[in-house]
Amino acid sequence: MKTLLSALTAVVAFGALATSATAADLVIYTSQPNEDAQATVDGFKAANPGLEVEWVRDGTTKIMAKLMAEIEAGNPVADVLLIADTVTLERLKQDKRLLAYKSPEAKAYDASLFDADGFYYSTKLITTGIMYNTQASMKPTSWKDLAKPEAKGLVTMPSPLTSGAALIHAQTLTADPALGWDYYRALKDNGATASGGNGAVLKSVASGEKAYGVVVDYMPIREKAKGAPVEFVFPAEGVSAVTEPVAIMAGTKHQDAAKKFVDYVLSEKGQEGFLKLGYIPARNGMPVPAGFPARDTIKLMPFNASDALKNTDKDLKTFSEIFGGNG
Repeated sequence: MKTLLSALTAVVAFGALATSATAADLVIYTSQPNEDAQATVDGFKAANPGLEVEWVRDGTTKIMAKLMAEIEAGNPVADVLLIADTVTLERLKQDKRLLAYKSPEAKAYDASLFDADGFYYSTKLITTGIMYNTQASMKPTSWKDLAKPEAKGLVTMPSPLTSGAALIHAQTLTADPALGWDYYRALKDNGATASGGNGAVLKSVASGEKAYGVVVDYMPIREKAKGAPVEFVFPAEGVSAVTEPVAIMAGTKHQDAAKKFVDYVLSEKGQEGFLKLGYIPARNGMPVPAGFPARDTIKLMPFNASDALKNTDKDLKTFSEIFGGNG
């Protein structure tokens, strides 16, 4: 009876959410952390008083599973997506699930950071570089340093099998003719390990278990500010980045509000909000959080979302062949 009551409560709660979401002026599906999502929505509502906004937060994989189930049922709830990476949105674009919108704010962005047809726009830069323990004998400046004898058995990184940022990182580096999959083979031959996500890498290097790690920028930079014995390097070749793009669903019933949201997160005000949360704004001419180098000194390596989407299965297979399929 207790189980039945719990199930009924869950159904009623879900129904209430669906009803309230449909009644809202805008529904956002996002993979931002809860506090970040709330801050983003609060900023948007302050800039657009009177608009009622509902938001649903989960990891990108789960958000996409929810969205696709709704599409299959003929009732997609989301108006706007603000999720981890451009590859996911490129897939939706190719499936004709997104609405093209040419935001006037795009003029303040590098062309490489948004879809030329206006289907999605990057909102921030979460780059992947090298962290090292301050007791390490070598101070790396290049990706290739991790394959040197000084780093043998001392390198750890997240696995593309479990981390979306790690997959985009691998696809970015292997698309560089000077690196390619031979670089990952050299890392494996040098005793590098690849498993789990970025948090495990941070812990391993900060504790001294490993000397070097491949990791997203803000983690070691924040930990260094708290006194952890770590440094973060933007390698000479450049860095990969996930850019938390924003897009409008093709079937939105709230097109005007959705366009206002896109304009807001791309605007100087919206970008200031991401800066306060500790991220590098994607918009040109913006400052960076404490501990980061100047925005114009951060070199982004080329990345093509369409090519990455096309090659994802093959790239995951190649990575598994090199490092094993444990993730």
